[in-house]
Amino acid sequence: MSIRFAGPEGGAEIQEALSLAFEGERFPHAVLLEGGPGSGTDRLAADLARAAVCLSPGEKPCGVCSGCVKAAAGSHPDIFTVDGDADTRAFPVDTIRQIRSDAYVRPNEAPRRVFVLLGVQNMSEISQNALLKVLEEPPRNVFFVLTAVSAAALLPTVRSRVQVFSAAGGGLPGDWETAERLARAVLAPAEAELVFAAAGFAGNRETFRGVLRQLSALFRDALAGRSGGTAMISGREETAAFLSGGLTRRSLMRMLEETETARAALEQNANTALLAADYCARLSTAAGR
Repeated sequence: MSIRFAGPEGGAEIQEALSLAFEGERFPHAVLLEGGPGSGTDRLAADLARAAVCLSPGEKPCGVCSGCVKAAAGSHPDIFTVDGDADTRAFPVDTIRQIRSDAYVRPNEAPRRVFVLLGVQNMSEISQNALLKVLEEPPRNVFFVLTAVSAAALLPTVRSRVQVFSAAGGGLPGDWETAERLARAVLAPAEAELVFAAAGFAGNRETFRGVLRQLSALFRDALAGRSGGTAMISGREETAAFLSGGLTRRSLMRMLEETETARAALEQNANTALLAADYCARLSTAAGR
């Protein structure tokens, strides 16, 4: 299946990653699109929702089938949207419990029911735990699309149940060369190479934030590779294969967890230099060195 995006929102990188993730009519049960204001995550979420209810056998959304027409008009009975960006109080636990109940209702017209939850960084811990119950054991024919400024704003248990895709922009410049060098340094004979790869973050919090985002994608791809998966959300197949070939699934899982922990700490204004040093040490431990 090929996804047709309405515009350049989010950037070519995330659009390509999403298209790969949905190849062969594979709809994951839940995705999280992360990116700050102006990153295009809302538009991407709308594109995915329309693709999920499109009735065309080819490129989705086709724009002409009854599903697409109703989705464009905002009247499709199988698309349910809650906008937490427009109203930070939009996710009370009762609303989430209702969503959880509605998820088990069969679709009216489309192949699946779609729940679009925008701005989930504004969801309370109680509400996140209520949502987790349906993410852990999702019913068939249900698709959740979440957006957030940062995946680090969500509980680790929730993050582990969704596929995270990071949009371009949103104040996350990143540096793929640094991210890949740091990832490969985990398997280097000398631990100093890992520390050297992270040098320079002390004076650039935004780049560190972006690199952590990219490392999260790399470790997810490596985990997928260890399980026989082929869809790459990072677009760095060679580095992902290098990691999956040299590390156990347990080590990769721990490295992903340490990366998400570091991202959460950075959002809480942790000292960048100290955090980078601690993060490198934890990656080394996770790799079994």
